[in-house]
Amino acid sequence: MDGVEELLRSGPVLSEGSVFERLRRTDGVAFDAEVGIGALVADPVGRAALADVHRSYLGIGRERGLPVLLQTDTWRAHPDRIARSAHAGRDLNGLNAELLAALRREAPDAAILIGGLVGPLGDGYGAGTAPDAATAERGMRAQAEALAAGGVDLLVAATLPAADEALGIGRALAATGLPYVIGVVARPDGTLLDGTRIDDLVAAIDHGTAQAPVGYALTCVHPSVAAAAIAAGPGGERVIACFANASALSPEELDGRAELDAGEPGPFAAQLDALRLPVSGGCCGTDERHLAALADRLTARRA
Repeated sequence: MDGVEELLRSGPVLSEGSVFERLRRTDGVAFDAEVGIGALVADPVGRAALADVHRSYLGIGRERGLPVLLQTDTWRAHPDRIARSAHAGRDLNGLNAELLAALRREAPDAAILIGGLVGPLGDGYGAGTAPDAATAERGMRAQAEALAAGGVDLLVAATLPAADEALGIGRALAATGLPYVIGVVARPDGTLLDGTRIDDLVAAIDHGTAQAPVGYALTCVHPSVAAAAIAAGPGGERVIACFANASALSPEELDGRAELDAGEPGPFAAQLDALRLPVSGGCCGTDERHLAALADRLTARRA
């Protein structure tokens, strides 16, 4: 799609709500122990379930005339995990990209971006498990290349807890030549979970990769946390997106939590829209209600 970087920088672009949270409570849908939701696309029932959720989010944006960012369900589809899964040897990244491409073909009148999603090689809530930059670059290269070959418009790294890992992943994404966004988990004081300040992260990746990212995202945090992190110090001006949790609980409180903690859609949408970022969407705990409330606000912003 032409004009990807311009659209990401100007907005407003509506991303999706949680796909994982909705499907893990759906009867008949089972996630792979290694790849998680990323393997559903290889099964007819799972593929249909994925398509239904993405289609519902896409419909919310289309009804309001908003550009929509769809993201592949490949947060855990790293080559080493695929090799340990029941789907060893399958191109799960390409299959997930094709699923979203098929949904885009159903809506030729809409402005739809397809983002190839990657996650941390370690634990998104655990900076202590994050690899160094060189290891992260090597570990992410094959997945980045597979998503690029699948025809995505951009690459999105989400829930990265540590700056060194983010730098390595940034280098792997940059090597594809596609636009990309680096998304991190931040605290209200403007630091990542490993203690790195956002401005230091931005400086390291902007100047330490062959191609700087279009921008940065705050991911898997409540809008109130994102607002505080952006305001805490320099570097916030490079944040272009927030994929927000419905819950205001901290990473430590959310880690391993079995029960869904979903805040009310109205206040969630108001706080997220107040960030005035070009790209906005949901993460853990969000569903169609949260996304519809957000879309209404983005539509009003455009008017």
